[in-house]
Amino acid sequence: MSLDGKTAVITGGASGIGLAIAQEFAAAGARVVVADIVEDRAVTAAARISADGGTAVGLPVDVSDRTAVEALFARTEAELGPVDILVNNAGISIDRGVRRITDDEWHKTIGINQTGVFLCSQAAATSMIPRKTGRIINIASRAWLGWFGQLAYSTSKGGVVSATRSLAIELAKYGITVNCLAPGLIDTPLLRNEPAEVLERLLQAQPTGTLGAPEDVAWAARFFAEPDARTITGQVLYVCGGKSLYARPAGQR
Repeated sequence: MSLDGKTAVITGGASGIGLAIAQEFAAAGARVVVADIVEDRAVTAAARISADGGTAVGLPVDVSDRTAVEALFARTEAELGPVDILVNNAGISIDRGVRRITDDEWHKTIGINQTGVFLCSQAAATSMIPRKTGRIINIASRAWLGWFGQLAYSTSKGGVVSATRSLAIELAKYGITVNCLAPGLIDTPLLRNEPAEVLERLLQAQPTGTLGAPEDVAWAARFFAEPDARTITGQVLYVCGGKSLYARPAGQR
């Protein structure tokens, strides 16, 4: 129970990677807030964690909206206590080439993936700084290194990596660590929505040739959240099956 007594907020926590992290943290003793833009999904996910013996509540949030973020943190503190751990997991992926992506798609991607990290991290830091302790864990993507048709997504996730480094520098003196996870191909509902031929091409480029599981990312998140990780900050940990090293050429086995 290494996270016993800690309060953790996980955005985008109702499914996929976010849900796996919420479950992992709850199993480690944390009081978990499952925050999601769809309140019913957040409540259902929290009930699932509670049924398994954890402590969890589901709360709504639009991470791109300051008022919604501030309300989330106020309710969390009122119901579970000050936030000790923040996982910025909420995100979207709109795959469009440079000639096809629209202004609305660009701004929506940046608003959720990048501005959301800013707003939630600012709210968390405001609470953590007086207590001189805290963990902020940002979920970027291996795609921040660049990939076909992912101009907006890669740009937004590159901003998450840069934000992680800047926040780590600024908050280190307060005992707050800020780290980043960069998942690759993870078997989530979002990925399974891809056309079969797209998923096959992605797997062909994967050095391991296999998908990761949400639990793989959750384990890495717990590593950053652990009390013993107090001197690890500003780092990017890839959970990507080797794709951050290279993409296997088509046809190569």
